[in-house]
Amino acid sequence: MDHPPPLPKIAISGATLASLIHRFSTTTSSIEGLLFGHLTYVTPLNLTDDSSETSQTLLATVTGFLTSSSFHDTSGKINASSVRRLIPNSTSLLGWFSGRRRTPLRPSLREFSISSSLSSLSELSSSIKPSPSSSSSSLNFNPCLFFLLASPISDQTSHIHTHDYRAYQFLTGTNSLNPVSIDIINIGPAFRDHYGSFSPNSPFPALDCQLGYTPMVRDNEDERLNKMKQASKDQMELDACVEGLEVSRLSKLMGSEAKNYTQSLEDLYLKMLVKIENLTTLVEQSSARVLEQENHNKKLRQKIMRSAAAE
Repeated sequence: MDHPPPLPKIAISGATLASLIHRFSTTTSSIEGLLFGHLTYVTPLNLTDDSSETSQTLLATVTGFLTSSSFHDTSGKINASSVRRLIPNSTSLLGWFSGRRRTPLRPSLREFSISSSLSSLSELSSSIKPSPSSSSSSLNFNPCLFFLLASPISDQTSHIHTHDYRAYQFLTGTNSLNPVSIDIINIGPAFRDHYGSFSPNSPFPALDCQLGYTPMVRDNEDERLNKMKQASKDQMELDACVEGLEVSRLSKLMGSEAKNYTQSLEDLYLKMLVKIENLTTLVEQSSARVLEQENHNKKLRQKIMRSAAAE
């Protein structure tokens, strides 16, 4: 069983990266932890008809992390038994990460020692088997990835936050940390297919914008009356979301002609904000009345208790 070659890149989900950066940015000191995920073979897209066999590339995808500094001692030696207890089910240990403040974005000697010690533990490795149609051989993947986060050395303003990060792979053959590019999943046009089954939910009612406003001459009185009732109902539902906007104006905000009515769309958003602001004011007023009633009840209870004690 061969050892893995240098990885061309590693992948990490956008949610995992954001969570890791948030965890680092909300602490006042340095953090360390383990990286988990899965290993798969991917087929390159530059295949030709003359290819007699398929050569696949190994891809490491980071899907989770655990903040902990108990998996090694001060010298950088790994505690294999502690690490084994921290590994979740159905996931592989890919490596570890370190976040430190106001330091250069390059591995230190201590981080190099921890990466070397972690990647040398064969009992923590994961076995990867390629597909039967591939010419690739089975690999024994040791946890050799290292993810480094650092904050800028210079001071930042309160409105700007910069987060620097870089990924490395420890190569046992050359005894070195090799920089690896990072592919962030769910960010960018290349990952739009992931949202093909996404169904948005919105409280905005589904309205027929034409009801009651463009009736045909041949309609009888009953149909026109039903349309007017439906239009009145739709207007009430629209008023619950937007104040001061007629249903008939919504027809101009849909379709290919909507770009010509940007001002109407801005008016729609503005009226929705006004509606939200009015609701917020009502909530504040009702909360104030509830607090006032609670204080009144509290004073009343204290008065009753003093009267009872006096008797």
